[in-house]
Amino acid sequence: MDDPNNRSSHSSKTPTLGGVSFYYTLIFVLFFINGRDTMNEAIYIIPGLTILFMVGLKDDLVVISPGAKLIAQVCAVAFILVNPSFTIHSFNGFLNIYEIPYYLYLIIAGFIMVTIINSYNLIDGIDGLASVVGIVILVIYTTIFYTTGEYFFALLSISLNACLLAFFGFNISSERKIFMGDTGSLVVGFVISILTLKFLALTPDAYVGLPFLLENAPLIAISILIVPLFDTARVFAIRIANKKGPFSPDRNHTHHVLIDFWGLSHKQASFIIGCFNLVFVVLFIVLGSKAENLGMVIFLISAIIILGYVFFKYNYNFTTLKQKIMLRRKVGKIKSSMEKPKKEKFKVAKNNKNSDSE
Repeated sequence: MDDPNNRSSHSSKTPTLGGVSFYYTLIFVLFFINGRDTMNEAIYIIPGLTILFMVGLKDDLVVISPGAKLIAQVCAVAFILVNPSFTIHSFNGFLNIYEIPYYLYLIIAGFIMVTIINSYNLIDGIDGLASVVGIVILVIYTTIFYTTGEYFFALLSISLNACLLAFFGFNISSERKIFMGDTGSLVVGFVISILTLKFLALTPDAYVGLPFLLENAPLIAISILIVPLFDTARVFAIRIANKKGPFSPDRNHTHHVLIDFWGLSHKQASFIIGCFNLVFVVLFIVLGSKAENLGMVIFLISAIIILGYVFFKYNYNFTTLKQKIMLRRKVGKIKSSMEKPKKEKFKVAKNNKNSDSE
């Protein structure tokens, strides 16, 4: 059970082991779709999945250090990197980069997967957000892998999406609420990182049926993951600027800004962020069908700068944030207390007027 504290968005004890069902479902699914993979990908996915499941489960029961989780993530990622199905041989002309050596692939791919796992883990802060963002990402990857004939990964995407859809109803419920916890967020983030790496490792022939240029694939991958990547980059920058560790907890996430400063509910914030993710991907797919990748890179950087500027004034540490929230509540109480005498005087005046007319 998760006990609420001064950072929590919930007020009562809530179960945190929703992610356990994700793991068992995925293992069950991999058992049945094992024959559809071309290079025994399922055998390499299961060990990594199990490592992150055990680490996430322990973190939900007994909190462990970020360093220990990072070591476990590297070990899990190593099982995927050694499978030739995920090897990225070329960037296909992205920023005029073509062939890349194997050692550089290991560094880039390892960094991508660890970043995605942690980014998804960090957005799991309010009801429904991780589910909505995960559903959007997995719908897009399901479409991509079905179009390219990679049915093993399409089925894997559909199965995990079914888990999130079933979990979503409980996560936003007021009476049967449950959290996915680190067990769920690490498992889902790991699978999404696998799908992303496979998408980047597709052969040039596979991209023929996709509605964007081959060299724009890395930018499409970034657009698919824009919500967790932007939120992680923003939060890390704020924490480092406040002379704190990148993994130190606070309420500076984008979803916290929408709730604490803009007054949105959990469902509203999750819905808005999920819609933004979907619209951003569609926009980049449309642009990627004709635009050169240099122009798209400029557009992506511009979009990130604009988003960073919009949220710049909400760059507060937790102490300042708490003070502002308390101040806003006090101001609201003062206003309400001042309005009550005015309303009472108005009622008295109205009653006197009615008695005079009678």
